[in-house]
Amino acid sequence: MFFSLLRVYNQTMNRLLEKCAIFLLCLPGFLMAGSVAVPVLALLLAICLSAAVQLLSGRMIAWVLLFCASAACGALPILVCALPLFLYDALHERKWWLVVPAISVTAGIGSLSTQQIICVITGLAVTLIWYIRVNRLSESVDRLTMLHDDISEKNMQLAEQNRRLFEAQDNEVHVATLTERNRIAREIHDNVGHMLTRSILQTGALQIINKDEKLKEPLAELKNTLDGAMTSIRASVHDLHDDSIDLKRVLQEMADAVDKRFEATLQYDAGDYIPGEIKLCIAGIVKEGISNSVKHSNGDRIEIIFREHPAFYQLLLTDNGHIDNAVGPINAREPGARGIGLRNMEDRAASVGGRVTFTASEQGFRIFLTIPKQA
Repeated sequence: MFFSLLRVYNQTMNRLLEKCAIFLLCLPGFLMAGSVAVPVLALLLAICLSAAVQLLSGRMIAWVLLFCASAACGALPILVCALPLFLYDALHERKWWLVVPAISVTAGIGSLSTQQIICVITGLAVTLIWYIRVNRLSESVDRLTMLHDDISEKNMQLAEQNRRLFEAQDNEVHVATLTERNRIAREIHDNVGHMLTRSILQTGALQIINKDEKLKEPLAELKNTLDGAMTSIRASVHDLHDDSIDLKRVLQEMADAVDKRFEATLQYDAGDYIPGEIKLCIAGIVKEGISNSVKHSNGDRIEIIFREHPAFYQLLLTDNGHIDNAVGPINAREPGARGIGLRNMEDRAASVGGRVTFTASEQGFRIFLTIPKQA
């Protein structure tokens, strides 16, 4: 809006400056008149008419004024000196023929001097040439502006495509990294874990059948070492598995897998790093909440919102089922009753220091979970 107004302002000012230059070309013709009063009045009339035409540009009344100004040249020949000004306005209105009535001045051309006629003809020629050149320049500027806008738009589209491509590549790398972590965790669990378990069992068997007092202490130390290694391996496998969970992808897959009678949407706003136990808690509660909605809700919409705040994580899961069929902490038929699913959600939340609340109303059922971040 601002740039459009600025462009109109620039065009108006440019037209005024051009008309001032044409006015200077017309002025000598008025100055060559023998009297003073009539040329001055004619000059003021020409200026007022030209200003009115510019002010009313594009309207029928502006064209009528131009036609009348041109026709008035027959009754007042001195107005012919302002004909270049009228021609300029007519050309801008795209109606050059509005100055044709000025031909009627030929009947009184004798009242003008040769110098005045030369000034008028020169002014008309200069005005026509000026308008043609300025019009071509304006068209060139418009074409360049359109070309610049097209290039800018294409550059923006290209930048957006590049951004999406980079995001897709980053996502593929992220998925590949998580998949590789999961594979490494399985390899460690299946191979190294089983070997350590077998070694621990063999060591225990050797302790039982051993009769040599000198070997009791070395065997006990060996078993302790193997137990420590097994604990470390389990912790490493657990960490690798937790890190390999893409929570956003898991929640989206849950939303996509909802029964067809529901429209499930996901809003996810969280960073890349979320502790593994919190990921499992969130995924478990969402899965249980969706299952309850599918089983008990008579609604048709499920909304999942997960956000990360500076001090806590927040989950909101809602459906639009009515209270009579909603699953909530207070069952409509048995006040105060809790289902197994709701107790499981509360236990999951408590295991990571969080708190979950359930609200059933006429607008639907809501599960609200907050988990504080560990310092």
